[in-house]
Amino acid sequence: MPVLIRLPPPPPAFARSEPEAKAAATKPAGEVGLDFGISLQATARHAMGFYYVYILRSKKHSDHYYAGFTGDLEARLKAHNAGQVPHTSKYRPWTIKTAIAFSDRQQALDFETYLKTPSGRAFAKKRL
Repeated sequence: MPVLIRLPPPPPAFARSEPEAKAAATKPAGEVGLDFGISLQATARHAMGFYYVYILRSKKHSDHYYAGFTGDLEARLKAHNAGQVPHTSKYRPWTIKTAIAFSDRQQALDFETYLKTPSGRAFAKKRL
């Protein structure tokens, strides 16, 4: 099952730092974006100050979902799967169904709160 992570587009060329601009210039025509390795990706996003609202799906109980908020998606998934989160421990292991990146912390918290309402659950079921 694919994991959807929505990131904002990269900054335009004039707004990039010199190393980013050089890296983008060396990519073949038509190739855009950043080079994403798992740890590099998590480190880069954390340094840029992204906050994530995520939806987890239980691998064993496919009808159980959990919505949460974090600044480090990888570490949070590990905590859920290690049983360190009481609310999710009995339905582990978990996989990420959807993750959405926000640059504004309050917007991310507000969206997480919305996803935990009846309307938000219906929205997530239909759209996410």
